[in-house]
Parts: sequence; C-alpha cells; structure tokens
Amino acid sequence: MNILAGDPADIFRQEADELFVQLETALLDLETSPGDKETIASAFRALHTIKGSGAMFGFDALARFTHRVESVFDRVRNGEVPVTPALIGVTLTARDHMRQLIDAPGRVVPEVGAAILHDLDQVVSGQVDGGVRRLAAVAAPAPVALPPPPPEPVHGYRIDFALPANAFLLGSNPVAMIREMLEMGSGQVRCDASDVPGVDGLDPERCYLRWEIMLHTDQPVEAIEDVFLFIRNETQLTIEPLAELAVTPEVTPLPVEPESEAVEMAVPAVMVPEEPTVVPVTAGANRSASDSVIKVNSDRVNSLMNQVGELVIVQSRLKQMAHSGQDELSLVALRAVVEEMGRLVTELRETTKGIRMVPIGSLFSRFRRVVRDLSRELGKQVRLETKGEETELDKTMVESLNDPLVHLIRNAMDHGIESAGLRRSAGKPEEGVLLLTATHVGGQVLITVDDDGKGLNLARIRTKAEERGLLAPGVEIADGELAQLIFHPGFSTAQSVTGISGRGVGMDVVKRSIEALRGSVDVTSQPGVGCRVTLRLPLTLAIIDGLLLKVGEERYIVPLSNIDAIVELAEAERDAPSGEGNHFLFIRDELVPFLHLRDLFAVPGAPPEHEKVVIVVVGKRRIGLVVDQILGDHQTVIKSLSRLHADVRSFSGATILGDGRVALILEIDHLIEFGQQREERMRNLLDPFGKGGHEFHVR
Repeated sequence: MNILAGDPADIFRQEADELFVQLETALLDLETSPGDKETIASAFRALHTIKGSGAMFGFDALARFTHRVESVFDRVRNGEVPVTPALIGVTLTARDHMRQLIDAPGRVVPEVGAAILHDLDQVVSGQVDGGVRRLAAVAAPAPVALPPPPPEPVHGYRIDFALPANAFLLGSNPVAMIREMLEMGSGQVRCDASDVPGVDGLDPERCYLRWEIMLHTDQPVEAIEDVFLFIRNETQLTIEPLAELAVTPEVTPLPVEPESEAVEMAVPAVMVPEEPTVVPVTAGANRSASDSVIKVNSDRVNSLMNQVGELVIVQSRLKQMAHSGQDELSLVALRAVVEEMGRLVTELRETTKGIRMVPIGSLFSRFRRVVRDLSRELGKQVRLETKGEETELDKTMVESLNDPLVHLIRNAMDHGIESAGLRRSAGKPEEGVLLLTATHVGGQVLITVDDDGKGLNLARIRTKAEERGLLAPGVEIADGELAQLIFHPGFSTAQSVTGISGRGVGMDVVKRSIEALRGSVDVTSQPGVGCRVTLRLPLTLAIIDGLLLKVGEERYIVPLSNIDAIVELAEAERDAPSGEGNHFLFIRDELVPFLHLRDLFAVPGAPPEHEKVVIVVVGKRRIGLVVDQILGDHQTVIKSLSRLHADVRSFSGATILGDGRVALILEIDHLIEFGQQREERMRNLLDPFGKGGHEFHVR
C-alpha cells in the first residue's frame, strides 16, 4: 500500500500504532518499577505525540481526550502524583479508548470517554485506592452522576445538485458522495429522474439524475462543499441553510412532498444509545494501516538496489550477445553470463525475502497486556517471560500467529497454571511463569509456549476420547499421540465452560491455523511440572528451497527443510508385493514406514529399476517416500491451489518449473499422518499377538 497516495491520515495511524505500543509497554513496566523516571517520561512522550499528531491530522476528539491524560502524566513526571496500580489500570483503559477514537470514531460513545476521565480524576485525587471500575459499570445501577454536555448546534441544509453529463466517465460515484454527506449527520434523500429518456434514447454512460438532500449536521458548509471538490466547477450545486435546531437524541428527517416523477429514499436518523457500550480491545484487534507496512533496514534496501543494478548490467550483456552475429557468440561466455544471472537472482531472492522478515518480538510484546488482564480476571499470579525476540519471521506469518498464540496463552493460564493456593500446597512459587520462546532451527522457526503448571491430565484425555469414540477402549497409544487429541474439534476436558475457555474450540483453531501456514504443532507434558506446545513454521510463505522429484511423468516438490535422508530402495523391499506388511525400512536403529508415491497417486506403468526413498521428517515423526528419480534442488515460488482443490490434503501448493510445467508441492504433515495409519495397520497384521515383527534394511 502506498500511504502517500491514499488518505494522509493513514500516516498518522501508522505512527499511532507504534506510539500505542510504546505507551502500553511503559505502563506495564511501571507496574514493576513505579519510580522509574525514564519509563514515566516514555509514557508522557507517547501521550504528547499522540495528542499533537492527532490534532494535526484532524482527530480533534482524540486530541482533547489525550490532553487530559497527558496532563495527569505531566504531574506524575513532576512528582505531584504517585504511580499506583489504579492509575496504571485507568490509563490502560484510556489507551484502549484512544485506539478506538482513531480506528472507529463513529462508534465511540462520548459517555465512555467521560467516565474514563472521571475515573482518572478520582485516582489523581486519591479517592480510588486499588483498581478502577470496569467501563461496563458505567451502565450499572447507581452510576456516578455526570453533568450533561452542553447541546451543540445542528445545522440544517437543503442540498440540490446535478452532476455533469460525463460524470461517470470522469469516475465520479454519486452514491458514494451521498453516503459521505449522510455520514455527517442524518437526513433524507430524493432522486429526481424526470430527465431520464426512454430506452431507445438512453445513453448508459450519461448522468441524467438530480438529487435533493435535507441534511442535519453539526459540520460547517465547507465540509459539504469538500464532497464536490474535484468536480465543483462542472456540478450544478446549491446549498441553502435551514433553521438551526438544538441537538436531540434523535433527529427526525424533514418531510419532503413526493412527486410523481421522483424516487424517494428515507435515511434513518442517527440514534444515540441509552447506555454506553464498550468494544473490548484484545491482542490482534484493530488491524490498522501498519499491518500493511514493513519497516526495512536501510542496509537491506541498499543491497537490493545494488543487486538490481548488477542484474541490469547482466541483462544488457545478454541483449548484446543475442544481437551479435552467430560467429561471435561464444558458448563459454554465454554460460558465464547465465551463471552470473543465477547468482544475482539467488542474492536478489534472499534480499527480498529478508525485507519481508520482521522480529517476532513485535508479536510477543502484545501478549504482556493479555497476560496481565487474564491474571486479574482469573485471580492468579502469572508472569510472562520471552526469549528470542530478535528471531525474524515473514511478516505475513507474524500477523497470522496472533490468534493461535492468544488461544494457547488463554488455555495455559486457565487450565494449566494453578491458583496461588494450589501452587503453594505443591511446593511451587505462588507466581506462575508463562514462557514464550522463538528460535531458528534449520529452515524453520520454532515457537514454544511453556507453562510451569500442572501439565496435561492424560488419563482424563483418554477417558474423554473414549467417550467420544475417538479412541477404542484399552488401545495402547503413545503419550504424544494422546496429547494431540486436544486439537480435535470440540474436544475439551474442562469441567465447566468459562468466558475464557472450555468449549473445545481454541485448540482446534490453533492446529488449523498453523497447518494453514504449512506448519505443525507438538505437545509435551510432565505431570506437576508443566506443559510445552511447540509450533514449527517455515521461515516464509513465498519462496522455499525444495527438492524436485519425478514420479512417472509428473514432477513434485518436497521442502528441503523436511528432508532427513535419501537412500536407495533395497531389491527385497522393491520386489515384495504391496499390502503384506513390509512397508518399513530400518534406518539408524529406527523402524520407518514408507509410501510408494506411484501407488498413492495411481501412476500407470512399471517403476524404474533403481528407486529412491526420500526420508522426510516433521518434528519427531518420519516417513519414507519412494520416488522414481531425484532431479535436484529447486528454488520454489509457491502458488496457492484454487478453491476447487481445497479438500486435496496431499498438496500444499504448486510451482511453475523452468519449462512451464506445473509441479505440486507435497504436504509432508498429511503424508506422515497417512504413513502412521498404514504403519499401525501393518503392525497389527505383522504381530497380532504382540510377539515381535520383522525388520527390513536398506543398502
């Protein structure tokens, strides 16, 4: 998005996002170090900048509200007002209200802001000692009496306009213009279609209509004229003032006498709600202009420009060689240019990919507020710790990770971490710890959510799974596979449903969201010690390093980050008939199931004499894929499959090869799941009485 080419207010919204993060971080830091002068100054600077920039870009209500909060923190900075939990709480609530004044000013109820400022005055005057009341209490019985705001004058205007005949060709949209005027207040619209000719003489690109609007608004007449700014000279426009009225909760549109040749459209008046409502602010809410903006290090931009410059030089060399005579064209020189082009394209790809990468710390910082608010709601003491904030990940993935991590945090705090009393009885510190960690492992990023709570109750998970028919009674299953059942849709072991969790929806959302990012989820738990959820994700969703495979006449791609080994299929395993329980390889002292992709994809014809087995891995799970031929590595530009192929789970996408053919990208996680199911069936066939099975080796 080019902000400069759009609404200039988007520049302020982008800046405000950073200022709100700065303000929230400072306020949360003040909870642990209330006397830190630099932190207080940081909060004051954020408020001051929000106020000044807001006024500059026309957010007057924001500027007025923020000025009151800024004045309080000016007194805090001067040592006149102490930093207390109550002050921090009401300022965080004020921060949420400021956010709404920017993102949805039309939905803001003035009484809510007045109630927040009243709470702030109470805190400053020392009448509130611990905590502040929720904004929902504004509408509760016995509210604090607030003086009614003075009535603002509402101006009435009769607006009569006709656009030029070529308005549609100029790109003008009369419906959008009328809607923009009605958003200023309330009114009634009448469309005069008397000049519209019959079908024979109708020009579909000509504007024949005329409109009359009775508008009631507190905006000046200049605001109405601005609607016609770009076609003012060509438009027949008349604006006549009506008698001014005092503002009332509901403005009744003035009646307009219907005419036989007029089309009348009544517009509902704007209603003022009887009770103020508050839209809760959570992590991930209020997606704004900054979600489409990436801050790029200048060194990366300079590197990109240098590589583009070199690419232009190489392109010129190729062009010169192409236009030169055949005798002068040297094959060696051409190969050298091609190799140089390949090197530059690789560097350009890495630089471009680096531009999309952002530190995951920008995501982790959002959850401090989530943990703080949930701790108070649950009555638990929980401290959030983070590691690896400098780990970089594709910005698109960072934005997509917000909701899954919120679900994991809420689940860990509600079901995992115990109350202070239970922790004390178990010999643990009363304060629980929630640890978010991000690390690079090969071509993947691992994000872990650790808690030091009671861990998963695997016995209860098994009981619930048997009740729901997900697991046969008495079947042996590894603890890791049993823990994976918590991601099944609607699965929950909670005794009761709360406003935070317990409906069996959140963990299902986590798994589906991570799989949509071509990632996977692992769970490990130790009773009484805690639980760890690990998210394994690729670095980027745009370009990956892949291995190009051939099966029959088709090509397939496997991400290099998922490949553990490549071996040749032994003759004994290749010649053995399918379905007799022999689809296993013994590799590194471990039994690994394998799949014939020829069988899986129903490829006709006989396989080649020498088949290869590509051992792929996701987490701790491995499977072998038998292919006809390994064609080599391939830089893969990922293209999404169409909606018609949404149910095809074996492929995560496609790419276009150099010869124009399409190669499908294998979905490794699904293939491993399929292989494990086959492994279980084969083991039952091989060893129905538990006496041990066979081993198959590769050379």
